[in-house]
Amino acid sequence: MNIAIILIILLVGAILTYFSGNRFASKIAMLFGVAAAIFSVALCLKYGAAGASYSIDWISNPNISFSLKADGLSMAMILLTTILLPIIILGTQSREFKNEKLLYSLVMFMTFAMTGAFLSSDALLYYVFWEMSLIPIYFIIVLWGNGEIAKRRKAAMTFFLFTFAGSLFMLAAIIYLYTKTGSFQLEAFYNADLTQTEQIWIFLAFFLAYAIKIPIFPFHTWQANVYQKAPAIGTMLLAGIMSKMGAYSVIRWQLPVTPYASQELRTFVLILCSIGVIYGAIMALRQNDLKRLLAYASLSHVGFVAAGAYALTYDGLQGAVVLILAHGFGIVAMFYSADVIQTRTKTLTISELGGIKEHAPKFSVAFFLSILSSIGIPLTFNFIGEFTIMYGLYQVSLWYALAVGTSLFLGAFFMLRMYQHVMLGEPSKKSFRDLSKTEVTVFALIVGVLIFFGVYVKPVTDLVSTSLTEIVMYINR
Repeated sequence: MNIAIILIILLVGAILTYFSGNRFASKIAMLFGVAAAIFSVALCLKYGAAGASYSIDWISNPNISFSLKADGLSMAMILLTTILLPIIILGTQSREFKNEKLLYSLVMFMTFAMTGAFLSSDALLYYVFWEMSLIPIYFIIVLWGNGEIAKRRKAAMTFFLFTFAGSLFMLAAIIYLYTKTGSFQLEAFYNADLTQTEQIWIFLAFFLAYAIKIPIFPFHTWQANVYQKAPAIGTMLLAGIMSKMGAYSVIRWQLPVTPYASQELRTFVLILCSIGVIYGAIMALRQNDLKRLLAYASLSHVGFVAAGAYALTYDGLQGAVVLILAHGFGIVAMFYSADVIQTRTKTLTISELGGIKEHAPKFSVAFFLSILSSIGIPLTFNFIGEFTIMYGLYQVSLWYALAVGTSLFLGAFFMLRMYQHVMLGEPSKKSFRDLSKTEVTVFALIVGVLIFFGVYVKPVTDLVSTSLTEIVMYINR
C-alpha cells in the first residue's frame, strides 16, 4: 500500500472540487475527504506502529527526494487530519457560501499540504508543504471571513507574515544542516555531528518557526484576531489541525536534531510555556466575544502541549501527542458550537446571549459535553493528555507541574461561566432552532471520539510508542 496515495486523493479531490461547480463542490469534497479518511485508517491497520515509507529521487543537485515516512507518530497526525476533514465539511454543508467550489477546493488543498508536512522525511519537501499550507488559509480568511474586508485582510496578512518570517529561520537551519550532512533526510539530521553552539542556533531557528505556529507565548499575538476574523471552517482548520503542525514538528524535527540545546534551553522554554498556559486562561476570562474566548482557551491548551514536548521525558512526549489529538477534536467541537450560535443569533457577544438551553435542549447537551472534554474532566480524551503531561513535567520539577496545573482550575472556571451566560438564564424572546440531524451527527462523531479514547486510550499510546521511544533515545544520546 503506497502511502503517497493519500496525497494523491487529497490533491485530486481539491482539483475536482473546483471543477465540479458550486452545486456539487461540498459533496465532491466530502467524497474525497471520506476516501482519505478510509485510506488513512486502512494504512494504520496495515502498518500500525511499524510504519511505512516511500521515496523517489526528485532533484539531483542539491540532493532532494520526494521522501515520505508514515510511522506511528505521523500516522496519528494523519488520522487526526483526515478524520476531522469530512467532519468539518459535513458541519458546514448547510451553510451558504459565495463561490463554494473555490472555498472547498482551498480546504482540500490546505489539507493536502498539511498532510504532506506530517508525512515528509525530506527536510526541503517538508518545508515546501509547510509553506504551501499558508496560501489557502490566507484566502479563506480574506474571502469568507467575518467583519470588514480591510480587517480580514489585516488579520490574514499579519498571520501570513508572522508565519512566513519564522519559517525563513527554519529554512536557514535546514540549509545549514544540509551543508553539514550532505542530505536533507531526517535520519541524516538526527545523526549530524554538530557542536554545542551549532545546536543552540539551530534549536532557536526551529523554535521561532514552531513557537509562532503553535503558538507559544509571546509569539501568539496574531492568534486571537485571526481566529475571530476567520470563518468557522477556517478557524476549525487552524485550531484543529494547523496549530498541530508546530507541535508535531517540535517532536519530530527539533528535539532529536538538537539534543544538547534542548536540554540546555529546556528551563527557558518551559517558563515561556507555563506563562502562556496561565496567560491564555486569564485572557479568556476577560473576553466578551465567544470566538476570542475560545482562541485564548486554545492558546492555554497548546501551551500545555508544548510544555509536555519540551519536558523531554517519554511521559511528557506521550501526553503531548495524546493532547494534540484530543485538543484537535475538542477545539473543533467548540468552534463548531460557536458557529451554531452565530448562525442562529447573528452575534457572538456573550453579554447579548442567554437562555438558549430552553430553546435547544439537544444543542445544550452537545455544547456542555464539549466543554466537559475541553476542561479535562476524567474519562475524556483531554484528561488523559493533561494528566500524562503533568506527570512528565513532575519528573522535571514539581513547580512546572503546578504552574501548568493552575490552568485546569482557571479553564473550568471560564468555560463553565461562559456556558452559564450563553446557555442558561431567562429564555430569550428570540427563537433558537435546535440542532438538525446533520449537526447532531457532527457533535456525535466528535464527542464519541473524545469519550471513547478518554475511556480506552491504549490504541493511541500503542501506535506512537515506538516512534516516541526512538525520539527519546536521540534526545538523551
